[in-house]
Amino acid sequence: MNPIAAVVIGMSIVLAAATFAFVADLLRNTEPDPNAAKIDRLTERLARQDGEIQALRAELSALKRELSELAAAPRPEPAPPSPPVPPPEEPPSEQSFSLDQFGGMAPPQETEGLTEPMQLAKKRFNDGIIRPKPGVLREILGEPRTAYSTACQPVTNPKLVKTLATRNFGNFRLTMIRPALDSLGQVLARLKKEEPDIYAAIGTAGALCARYVRGSAKSVSSHAWGAAVDLTLKRNLDRMGDGSTQFGLVVLAEFFNDAGWYWGAGYSREDSMHFEVGEALLRKWAAEGKL
Repeated sequence: MNPIAAVVIGMSIVLAAATFAFVADLLRNTEPDPNAAKIDRLTERLARQDGEIQALRAELSALKRELSELAAAPRPEPAPPSPPVPPPEEPPSEQSFSLDQFGGMAPPQETEGLTEPMQLAKKRFNDGIIRPKPGVLREILGEPRTAYSTACQPVTNPKLVKTLATRNFGNFRLTMIRPALDSLGQVLARLKKEEPDIYAAIGTAGALCARYVRGSAKSVSSHAWGAAVDLTLKRNLDRMGDGSTQFGLVVLAEFFNDAGWYWGAGYSREDSMHFEVGEALLRKWAAEGKL
């Protein structure tokens, strides 16, 4: 073989091998790096976070400037304190009532026009119980006194005085006709047994009080005969004429109705704390010689 040809062939083989190695290495270097995309994302995230940090620093600097300006600004004079608001007027407590001639509690003044039963009471309470009118009371018990005013005055009729008595009922003391006191005691005894919470809360705004109905110069209050009582719960009076009734008084009304008493919620202007002996019960006592 020609030496030159052999050299050429050898060099060709070496060159081919080198070329193959170079191309293979080049192909290896052009393969994608699997971490390159992740690195790019991290770089972008760091860039965004750096921008956010710079923005927060700018906001913090602005807040510091505002605080410095507020601290340097003059402070306004404090406003004068508002005058205290008076509490809403409450109904008088039991201590505000006067005593009758026998030492029992006398009730507050009434208002006139308390005759027509309100619709609710007419349906649910006082069923078959009639409120004794002044004429009936005079017929059975006589006239309490010869003259009246709007203030409580002593009973002067000797016959009526003999039927009156004063009795203690736990936390209060009342003067009424004796059969009414007996009946009231029975109602309270039943109440204590069946409704002890209401019994413990019960009090009075008075009973005997010989006077006119407030605003009238001829209508005598039913309290003048000692046949009516005003009751309270936890020393709170139920407001007259507001169309609402304390729950405990509704329970009391059932007990008193069962005993033959009339509930004052039946008046045209409700008086829910008022309870008085019904006409039938009053006539029964008279027939039995108790009056």
